[in-house]
Amino acid sequence: MSEKLSLREAVIVEGRYDKMRLVEVIDSPVIETGGFRVFKDKEKQQMIWLIAERRGILIMTDVDSAGFVIRNFLRGIVPADQIKHAYIPTIAGKERRKSQPSKEGTVGVEGIDRDALIKAIRLSGAEIMGESTSQRAGITKPDFYDYGLTGQTDSAKRREQILADLGLPKYLTTNAMIAAVNCLFSKSEFEEYLSEKNMDKK
Repeated sequence: MSEKLSLREAVIVEGRYDKMRLVEVIDSPVIETGGFRVFKDKEKQQMIWLIAERRGILIMTDVDSAGFVIRNFLRGIVPADQIKHAYIPTIAGKERRKSQPSKEGTVGVEGIDRDALIKAIRLSGAEIMGESTSQRAGITKPDFYDYGLTGQTDSAKRREQILADLGLPKYLTTNAMIAAVNCLFSKSEFEEYLSEKNMDKK
């Protein structure tokens, strides 16, 4: 199994199949816009803004017109110095899961091979870290249990309180919340945050 790239930036993609493809290549957080839904989703916009301020974002959308509309929208809500752009090659064809090609007949992020994705990331100027996946100490679901954020009678209420405090979307699932928290904190920083807010498990 090839080692994944570890990036400082969080990567922004359009949809879940793009995310599934990217997590095979990188071990950094990947956030979905939900396509055009991000245009009206003020909470998702706020989350992207917070993540960009904390660690920067790398935008990787499809090369069709919809992808560029989304990319330009994100340019309007995040300061330019907090954004980097990765551009995938324009390849005619369709993804395996689709019966028909897209309107513009090009393959999206989900259909790009590993080497081309890595090349696009390197050309973007994203900060590639010198650590492997096994060396990263990210927050995990077992950690959330240890923090009392899952598996306890008041866990849901505690998660809601943290989401509200951090300005994150209140509709995030536990797994999505973990991904978002990993964008904003190291494990030790999050534990310190819980302690400061008196939210650490007693």
